[in-house]
Amino acid sequence: MITFINLLTFSRIALGAVIFLLLMSSNGYSLALILFCMASITDYFDGYLARKYDAVSELGEILDPIADKILIIFVLFGLAVNLDSYLIAFLGALIITREIWVGALRDLNARNNRSDATKVTFLAKIKTTMQLFTISIYLLALAINNMLLIVIGDIFLFISLFITLYTGFIYTAKSFEVDGS
Repeated sequence: MITFINLLTFSRIALGAVIFLLLMSSNGYSLALILFCMASITDYFDGYLARKYDAVSELGEILDPIADKILIIFVLFGLAVNLDSYLIAFLGALIITREIWVGALRDLNARNNRSDATKVTFLAKIKTTMQLFTISIYLLALAINNMLLIVIGDIFLFISLFITLYTGFIYTAKSFEVDGS
């Protein structure tokens, strides 16, 4: 079961690259949307199955958040290029910067036996869900050729950015708080 669960996680990485390539052609928008929805669903199922079957693995715990980030990076880059959008590119770069920063904090905390400071929170799960939802709006807009949805996607991208930066701030504060002892 662990192998199957890890394959679900790896599929998000591979699908990110495929979706990026599909976004380079207007003929690929619908398939990109379908594959992205499938990839997003694997994010839920790999964790659900791991918990249900007590098949949590160290590799899976490390790869799961990385797979999410790789998927999101590929698709945000693809959308920025496809839509010639400096807004998506800049906000996407801020999101990616936060992800790298939190990864560095996790490494720092692991080295100092303080992993609890950057343990995944419920709000961080909401952050990922919001990012996936936002990207889905953009992909749907391209698939049905509705540019009003692009504007709605832009609004949700700002919301995603706010939640992303806020959770990064929380992890930073917890990482550098001084023990009261």
